[in-house]
Amino acid sequence: MVALQIRDVPEDVRDRLAAIAEQRGQSLQAYLFDLVNDEVRRRDNLAVLERFADKRYGTHLSKEDTLGALDEARAERLAHLGLPEAAQ
Repeated sequence: MVALQIRDVPEDVRDRLAAIAEQRGQSLQAYLFDLVNDEVRRRDNLAVLERFADKRYGTHLSKEDTLGALDEARAERLAHLGLPEAAQ
């Protein structure tokens, strides 16, 4: 692992971050570590969503095909459970 350092953080900002960390039951270092990890994870999620938005990945099924498959799966589940279809 590497160490990161942030310079010139105003005292009031550091105090507010420390208070948040304390409320969460964490050290300031653990809280900041979580913030950095969460930011990276969000960026990864955004990259996945952008790939789907560009239609480079995903399904080629129509909305109707998808809804039909869901309806069929639900009907099979209800039959397996011995429930009438109207119980949806």
